[in-house]
Amino acid sequence: MVTDLIRQRRSVRTFDGKALTAEDRSALEAYVASLTNPFSVPICFRLLDAKAYGLSSPVIVGAESYLAAKVERVPHFEIAYGYSFEKACLYALSRGIGTVMLAASLSRAAFEKAMDVKDGEVMPVASPVGYPAEKKSIRESLMRKGLKADDRKPFEHLFFEGGFDRPLSRTNPFAKALEMARWAPSAANGQPWRAVVDGGSVHFYETKSMKDSPLGDIQKVDVGIALAHFDMALEEEGVKGAYSFSDPDIPTPENTHYIVTFGRA
Repeated sequence: MVTDLIRQRRSVRTFDGKALTAEDRSALEAYVASLTNPFSVPICFRLLDAKAYGLSSPVIVGAESYLAAKVERVPHFEIAYGYSFEKACLYALSRGIGTVMLAASLSRAAFEKAMDVKDGEVMPVASPVGYPAEKKSIRESLMRKGLKADDRKPFEHLFFEGGFDRPLSRTNPFAKALEMARWAPSAANGQPWRAVVDGGSVHFYETKSMKDSPLGDIQKVDVGIALAHFDMALEEEGVKGAYSFSDPDIPTPENTHYIVTFGRA
């Protein structure tokens, strides 16, 4: 079940140093080649050999390969990117492969050269892929503790009904899928997504606390990750719908911006 994978999902920074098996490598490459997203933004994935391309990260131990992706700077590219990359990470987990999305702590020039990033394109994140080591490195343990990586904001602080002044009831039909969104990973564990349920629609927002970078709005990538969890959980429940970009003009708290709306079919 996808909800089980979402609950099991953990960022992995310490690997056992073994290369992916030919079967796992082939399966992962086939999966990312088939990935689509609800926003019709093409994402180009590649599985890269770390030694061949000189790829590294100071926070990663024992990774032989990295999964990277590039995208054109078109409307909604950040949420599409986060959505697709998280689905790739969850698929990797289903095969026992560990991942962690990295943005700042990469040998970025080497990654962008390996991905042949052209003008008008961007590579917001990449992830090591491999089999988790039995024991975390000291650095990883300290990082997880510092980020409080296993903690999440309370449900009622993230999701609302009708407006931002009324917390969403856990009996709402969208509550289970939004709970899966709550457990999405995010940069510095910032959890910038918010949602307001209005009947059969769910309006998603970003709480802006980081400046945009040359890579785009990384917090929108985080919102895309949460949307992947939400979408996959709804699919598991048999709920169908579609996304649209139509701001409902709900009064918002400071630094909170509308992103996208899901409407149930």
